[in-house]
Amino acid sequence: MNETAISKLEIISSAELLKHWQGHRKLTRQLIERFPENELFSYSIGGMRTFALLAHELIGLSGPGIKGIVTGDWTASPEMDHFGGNLTNETKADLLRIWDEVTALLDAYWPQISAERFHDQVVAFGQYENSVISTILYFIDNEIHHRGQGYVYLRSLGIEPPAFWDRPF
Repeated sequence: MNETAISKLEIISSAELLKHWQGHRKLTRQLIERFPENELFSYSIGGMRTFALLAHELIGLSGPGIKGIVTGDWTASPEMDHFGGNLTNETKADLLRIWDEVTALLDAYWPQISAERFHDQVVAFGQYENSVISTILYFIDNEIHHRGQGYVYLRSLGIEPPAFWDRPF
C-alpha cells in the first residue's frame, strides 16, 4: 500500500472521537458529583488548585475551544482565568449545570467540523498553534490529567472515585 493510500485510511471517525471525548466528560462529571460540596471548592493537596478550579479550566478550554475551532472566535471565557478564579457563591449544582451547557455546545458545534478541517492549523486562544485535531486531543488530555488530580483528592478524603476505565458512552 502506498503512502497516499495509507494517509486516506480513517483510524477513528469524527463521530467516534466525539463519543470518546464525551465519555471522558461523563466520567469527569461523575467525579464532580462524588465531591462533597465544601471540599469541591476548598480542598487541595500540596498547593494544587481545588477541583472546582480545575473543572473551570476544563470548561474554559472546551466550550470556547470548540467554538473557536468552528467559528474562528477564540475569545476566552472567564473560566479560563483558572489560576485566580473567584468561585464564591457557586455551588456544585451550578458547576454541573455549566458543565452540561458545555457538553451541549460540543454536540452542537461538532457536526460543523468537516473531515478536512481536522488538519487545518489554528492558533487557539491566540497563543497555541497546532492542527485542529491536535488541539482537540490536547483538550482531552488536559481533562484526563486534571481528572487524575481529582482522583487523588477523593481518595485522600476517603471517597472511592468512579472507575477510570468505565467511561459511559
